[in-house]
Amino acid sequence: MEKKIRRLRRARKTRAKIGELGAIRLSVHRTNLHIYAQLIDASGGAVLAAASSLEKDVQSQLKTGSNVTAAKFVGQRLAEKAKQLGVEKVSFDRSGFAFHGRVKALAEAAREHGLQF
Repeated sequence: MEKKIRRLRRARKTRAKIGELGAIRLSVHRTNLHIYAQLIDASGGAVLAAASSLEKDVQSQLKTGSNVTAAKFVGQRLAEKAKQLGVEKVSFDRSGFAFHGRVKALAEAAREHGLQF
């Protein structure tokens, strides 16, 4: 439990800074089996778009939701949804996770497909 508390403490610091900026937040959550990403409005009250490795379209194209390939696909999918909403600039919220592996792959895929952060 202590490990989760430390991660949430790191996440709180990042979210406080993003709140000061008043930017749309791209929030990432990673579990052992899946990866999730959301675009949250500047007030923090509404989810504008979401993508995850649990979606039917994603699952049909991937073998598993717990690898870098799945993370790249989710990042691409979220960037496409953001473009449809007219969102280009976001702040990246890694939720206290290290910017490494699946989190990094998702971020790079979102950047490649048009999101700026």
